[in-house]
Formats: sequence, C-alpha cells, structure tokens
Amino acid sequence: MPIPDDVTGEEIDADVRQELLSLPKGLAEDVSRNLVMVARLIDEDPEGAYAYSRIALRLASRVAAVREAAGFAAYANQKYSEALAEFRAARRMTGNVDLWPVMADCERGLGRPEKALDMAGAPEVHKLDKAGQVEMRLVAAGARRDMGQLDAAIVTLQSPELASNSVQPWTARLRYAYADALLAAGREDEAREWFAKAVESDKDGSTDASDRLAELDGVEFVDALVEDEDEVEVATEAEAEDEIDAEDEIDAEDEIETEDDDEDDDDFDIVEAEQTKPVVEADDDDEAPRG
Repeated sequence: MPIPDDVTGEEIDADVRQELLSLPKGLAEDVSRNLVMVARLIDEDPEGAYAYSRIALRLASRVAAVREAAGFAAYANQKYSEALAEFRAARRMTGNVDLWPVMADCERGLGRPEKALDMAGAPEVHKLDKAGQVEMRLVAAGARRDMGQLDAAIVTLQSPELASNSVQPWTARLRYAYADALLAAGREDEAREWFAKAVESDKDGSTDASDRLAELDGVEFVDALVEDEDEVEVATEAEAEDEIDAEDEIDAEDEIETEDDDEDDDDFDIVEAEQTKPVVEADDDDEAPRG
C-alpha cells in the first residue's frame, strides 16, 4: 500500500524504534513507516490501519511492538479473536501486563463476559498502574452489564477514582460509564448529575457526554448545514414554480395574440373578399321599358 512521502518512520516512539534496531536498516524503516500509518489511521480509517498493520506483521512478526499494533488494528475493526491472539503474542514476548484490560475486553467482544470477569480478579490486575486498573474496572463493569447485572455494574464503578475531584486522563470516561449505567438502571436524575461531571472533565471531547446531557435536558441540535441545504432546496423549488408560472403566462399571452391574429386575418379575408367582388353592370336588354 502507498505511504505518503512525508511519513519517514521517525515519528514512532523511541521504545518502538529501539525494538526495530534488531532488524536490517532498510527493513526497519519499512516497518516503522507502516506502523506510523497504523497510528495515523486507526481512529478515522480502521480498515486502512488494519491493512498497514498486516504489512508490518508480514515484515516483522517477531517484534512485539508490531504484534501489539496489529492487535489494536484488529480490535478497532472488531476482529476480537485475531486481536486477542496478537495481544497474547506481544505479552509472551515482553512479559508486560499492560495489555491485560484490552485482552479482557476482547473476551467481552467474543461473547465471554464471564471470562472477562475472571481476568478482572486475576493477580495480573495488581501489577497494572492506576490507569490500567481503572481501565480494568471499566471492562469489568461492561461485563456485568453484558450479563444483565446493572446494579453490580454500578457498584463496580464506585471507586476512589470516581469520587476524586482531581481530573485524570481516565476521569471523563469513568464518570461517563457510571452515568450511562445509572441511566440504564432508570436513575435518570443521578445519571444527569454524572453526565454533567463527565462534561466538566472531558477537555478533549473523548466522550459524547455533552450530547447525552443535552438529550436528557430535552435540547435538540439542528445541523446548520442540513438546514441551509433545506432552505436552498425550498428556494430552488420556489424559483422553479415561478419559472413555470412565468412560462404559463407567456404561453397564455401567445395564445391570446394568436387568437387576435386569427381574428384579424378573418377580418382581412372578409374585406379582401368584398374588395375583389365583381361589379355587375346592367345590360341594356335588362333596362326597364320606358313609358
């Protein structure tokens, strides 16, 4: 697949670049450029990112960073079985537990929420950093909801991280998940409160909390572009009707003029006929007898 000229491969993280040092220079450059394309496209064009990840995987399947990138690309395309296999391979290579939460979420995607809950209680969770532990909590709550256990999902999300007033990278998503679970359980007033808190902490727009809050408040947003298009369409229809009316008026006037012309022609024919009518002179034989 083509790669833009501005992609050099130097854009990747230093840790990944270090892993690629085990490859020949030219090969390492090709792999790194494909990994850059995976990172660039994974949010807006998951299918494109997946295609580039397969190329990188074909070139360097023994590099853990490549297996991890391939896993995330598959995950973004909901290819959960494939993603789980790649994450497991990357973990075997590195011994790192950072991928544990997303591996558990793959189990959810495969319809195995019970397995995800088992992973949430595994010793590996204690080795995760704070962000990883919060992510694991989100996955566990999702698994509870998959199993129809709404109250348990709400309790799972109740944590010191949720109650904290400090804003961390995970705060908005945690508050959003809690608000969504409350709403699913029919606790609308509490859900509104937590959606509002999610909006306060969502500085980069990672959730649609503001839209959900507006929906609860009964606020409707109108797409200005669609509205303009509708106005243009109405105006165009009105112009078309005006043109049709104008054409009808012109046709009517032409018809009237045509009728007048026909009448004038008839009058002209009568006059012409009278003018050309032969004059009959009296014959001498027809003169009256004189007395």
